[in-house]
Amino acid sequence: MLVKILGVIDVISAFIFLMMIFGMEVFTSLILFCAFLLLIKGMFIFSGDILSVVDLISAILLFISIFFALFVVFSWICALLLIAKGFASFL
Repeated sequence: MLVKILGVIDVISAFIFLMMIFGMEVFTSLILFCAFLLLIKGMFIFSGDILSVVDLISAILLFISIFFALFVVFSWICALLLIAKGFASFL
C-alpha cells in the first residue's frame, strides 16, 4: 500500500512538470509539497535504491522552477521518468 502512495506522489509530480511545460499556472504550495516529498523519497538512495536519484534530481528541479524557468528538455525527462516510476509502482 505504501508503494502505491509513493507512486501517486511520482505521478502528481510528473503532472506538475507537464503543467509547467505547457504554460499552466501551478500553485507554489503544491510545488513545495511535492518537491519536499520527493526529497524525502530521494533519501532512500542511502538504502541502496538507485532510482532514488531520479527523485532527488526532480526535487531539486522543482525547487529551482519556483524561481527560474527550466529548460523544457529537463522538464520532459523528469516528467517521463517520474511517470514511468509511478506507473511501475502500481504493478
